[in-house]
Parts: sequence; structure tokens; C-alpha cells
Amino acid sequence: MVDIATRVYNHKWKIDPIVRSLIDTDFYKLLMCQSVFRNKPDTTVTFSLINRTKSIRLADLVDEGELREQLDHVRALSLTRGESTWLRGNTFYGKRQMFRPDFMQWFENMRLPPYYLEKRDGQFDLTFEGRWPEVMMWEIPALAVLMELRSRAVLKDMGRFELQVLYARAMTRVWEKIKQLRGPKDLRIADFGTRRRHSFLWQDWCVQAMMEGLGEAFTGTSNCLIAQRREIEAIGTNAHELPMVYAALAESDEDLRQAPYRVLADWHEEHSGNLRIILPDTYGTEGFLKHAPDWLAGWTGIRIDSGDPAEGAETAIRWWQSRGEDPREKLVIFSDGLDVEMILALQARFAGRVKVSFGWGTLLTNDFRGLVEGDGLAPFSLVCKAVSANGRPTVKLSDNPAKATGPKAEIARYKKVFDVGEQAALDVVV
Repeated sequence: MVDIATRVYNHKWKIDPIVRSLIDTDFYKLLMCQSVFRNKPDTTVTFSLINRTKSIRLADLVDEGELREQLDHVRALSLTRGESTWLRGNTFYGKRQMFRPDFMQWFENMRLPPYYLEKRDGQFDLTFEGRWPEVMMWEIPALAVLMELRSRAVLKDMGRFELQVLYARAMTRVWEKIKQLRGPKDLRIADFGTRRRHSFLWQDWCVQAMMEGLGEAFTGTSNCLIAQRREIEAIGTNAHELPMVYAALAESDEDLRQAPYRVLADWHEEHSGNLRIILPDTYGTEGFLKHAPDWLAGWTGIRIDSGDPAEGAETAIRWWQSRGEDPREKLVIFSDGLDVEMILALQARFAGRVKVSFGWGTLLTNDFRGLVEGDGLAPFSLVCKAVSANGRPTVKLSDNPAKATGPKAEIARYKKVFDVGEQAALDVVV
């Protein structure tokens, strides 16, 4: 097992680049990329870094030269032969050749497009613009780079023994959490912690701890590189990015209203009925389900990613019942801001009523709260979102208005089109 503290103390990033592979990314990104490559390959999209936690002044902590060096390293990456073979030949979700030959041929020759970086009021203005299939692949590595550079900045003056003690305490914390998760029957949980992890080595350690500590209850990881190396399942389906861009391209309000459903129609065609998980909260779960076509009720399940998770699941159960479906045969995936207490509470509440699964993210792979002076390693909310498509602004409403993104006038328009009423704002921790 890697001695993480010693690697951190040596500060030799050439040995440990923050992003070491094009598949050091989340599985859903590759699935979405293939769909975009097929359906909207020439759309021009701009992504931008958004730090929701303004108190963390990243540009004051992270050296701009180091950031550029790491980003330049990511741009130089390409698929290795072994990675390509794994993607082409492995079985994902019971399906061989999940990735089509034309997509793989393109991906094997793809390099990430240029980035644009400047400092502004203590934050980095970091944007990426280009053809959608290429530029979308910046999201996860950009977040991973910024999160780990922040960790390195906080740890850089620590001595060897101080680092050993820090990581020993952090490992103990993770292991204690894992032991608490051994209790519930039929628990199903995956690692979703790539985008805001403490570091690659730490995420890999957490995955190994989950493998040993939870056995079959641990279903896999969203990180493709770790899934390949550890020979476990790669987990993921789709994200808010798809409806955000489809909606931005809409020519009328009616077009806009139908955009989230066109996304899923394209997804259904792409995967021949596989990977049928609905992410309904981009423009409000209540409205999405109310106006959803009947064929969506037959899908496998729903992912709850904003708002009150218990209420989101109750809403889904009522919707399935109203459409003549048995909720006990449906899957609810919880993935927003989870930690052990919430996981245990949700498992207890919904076990037997629906099939329950969890995507455990930041508080698995980056929970160093209270372990350094000033709490300088506490996780924070950093995202990289599509902000425009073909020159038009994108919007995300969410079930939590604190997560809404986009110009105010467009947010107001979208709320009207999607009939979004009053929403309760919840704290965004991660």
C-alpha cells in the first residue's frame, strides 16, 4: 500500500501528477461524451469554474504557475493502449462494448482543448470553450486539480511526522465510518468522490478501504482509472449537463419545456434500454415528474441530487404509484452531500419500500474536517459547469435554489416555463 504521507512530504509531482490519465475521470462523463459525440458533436460549449464557497480564496492559496503546469499536463494526456483495450472490451452494467468503435477511435486521438485562466478578486477565472464532446472532458480534471492543489498548499510546510499523524487520523475516521455502514442489511454504496477528492492517492486508499470493509455492499467507483486498476465496477449514468445544454439550444418556450425529455429519449436510443436512471431535478423534480411522458415511468429508477433527499424519494414513490408502477421494483440513488448519518437514516426509512443505493462523494474522499489548525482542509463547494451553448446562457434551477446557476433574467424565465414555485434553500456544504 502506498505511503501517502511520505509521498506528500516529498512533493515530487512528476511522480504524482494530480491527473494521471484521461480515464482518471467519472464514468458518467464518458457515457455522456459518447451520447454528445453522436447527437450534438458540433455544439460549441463553454465551461466555467464556480466556487460557491467564497470564503475560500483559491487564487490566494494556489500558485498560478503550479496550476498552469498541472493543466498543461492534463492537455498532454492521451489514452494508453491498455486503457483503450479496457474501454473497448470490458463489460459495463452487464453489457459488452458499451463504447462504440467510432467513438473509441475519436477518443483515442482526442486531446483536451486550451483553457483560459486569470485571477479575479481572490478567485481563479478558469474557462474552457470548444466543441462539446472535447470541452466537456475538462470538468472533472479541472476540479480535481484545484482541489488537490489547495490540499498541497495547506500541507506544504508540514513535517514528515506531522503528516504521518494527519493521515493516520484521517484513515481512522474513514474506517470508523465504514464500520458504521456494516450494520444495515442490503446496503448498496459506491464511491462518487472524484471531483472533490483530497487527492488521487487518497481516493484510491478510500476505495480499497471500502472494498475490504464492506465487501459486496460496496458496488464500485465512479472513477474509471481506479475501477480499471482495482478490477471493480465503474459506476455512473448521466448528469445535469445534458439537459442544461439541450435547454440552452431550445428555440421557444415549448421547445425549452420539452428539452429534459428529449435528453432522455436520446439517452434511451443510445443505450438500447440500459442505464435507465432519471435525474429529474435540473429544473425542479415536481414539475419534471408531473409532465413526464408515460414511457419514463417504466425506467429503472431515479437519482436524488438536490433538495431534501427524503422528500425527493417520497415524491418519486408517489409518482410511480400514480403511473401504475410498483415502487418496490424501482431504484432510488441518493448522491447529494451524503455522510454516514444521512446514509443510515435514508436506508432505514426506505428499505423495503424501494431499492436503495448511495453515491458517497466528498465526505468519503475529502473529510479532513478539524484535522489541521484553522480547519484549512475542510471540504468546500467547487463546481465546473457548462455556462453557455452556441452563445446562449445555460441555466440550472435544482431543487435547492442555493445551487441555481445562470443569469437572473434567464433563471426567472426558466422558473416560469417549468412552473417552479417557492423552494426551500438548504446549505450547500459540498
